[in-house]
Amino acid sequence: MITVQHLQLQSRQLLKGDDAALEIDTLLAHVLGKNRTFLRTWPEHELTDVQFDHFHQLLQQRLEGKPLAYILEVRDFWRLSLQVNSKVLIPRPDTECMVEAVLKLGDGHQWRVADLGTGSGAIALSLAIEHPEWEITATDLSAESLAIAQLNAAKHQLTNVTFVQGSWFEPLTGKFHCLVSNPPYIAADDPHLSDLQHEPQHALVAADNGLADLTHLVFLSNDFLHENGWLVLEHGFEQGEAVRSLLTQAGFQQVTTEYDYGGNPRYSYGQKPC
Repeated sequence: MITVQHLQLQSRQLLKGDDAALEIDTLLAHVLGKNRTFLRTWPEHELTDVQFDHFHQLLQQRLEGKPLAYILEVRDFWRLSLQVNSKVLIPRPDTECMVEAVLKLGDGHQWRVADLGTGSGAIALSLAIEHPEWEITATDLSAESLAIAQLNAAKHQLTNVTFVQGSWFEPLTGKFHCLVSNPPYIAADDPHLSDLQHEPQHALVAADNGLADLTHLVFLSNDFLHENGWLVLEHGFEQGEAVRSLLTQAGFQQVTTEYDYGGNPRYSYGQKPC
């Protein structure tokens, strides 16, 4: 039999990186059905043969570059535990900053919000859990993505989100107080794409040096916004100036770029005038 401590030490010889120890412990805890506190408290706990084999299967996937979130099929975001797989992007903490911005802008208001290209539902469901009185619509071109988002809504018993299939604005009806989106914004020749090879490329890459979908969203959004409504968009850390320019050209006011947790310009927003 092999113990938790032995397996930790053995695995750290194989998996490298700043987060290797945390990832190994996360996989171990998953296999054992325990939390990481258990690993620290019981380092001499012995794994069964089945648990040992299961752990090594998961570790091999990680060694091959598969993201931890896809291996475990779960990702924490905001106050939610979301089901994810390779059909949707892995929700990232930087996007939580955009959720914070929408909550701040909508504070004290009864809002109708649309999350365009919802993926796993991370943004829409985070807003829904904070504001059960808001009416939220989540769109996505992919039926597979919408199915995952709907599972996440059911998991957290969030009933104030309507899911509709279609490209960007196509399935929307009526007007909204806020449109929010984390669209594809990476250029096709961006070297960072090699680190994202396991994620759906159609949700990452956009034409026109990454600006095509952002441009589309900016210039068509006015038709779907109430007067004084807001458009909030995530973008690349080098795209802030370009997105602000697009918003200004489209007639938006109070155009602003804000920063993510790493101090990078990560999302911009503007208000439709009266």
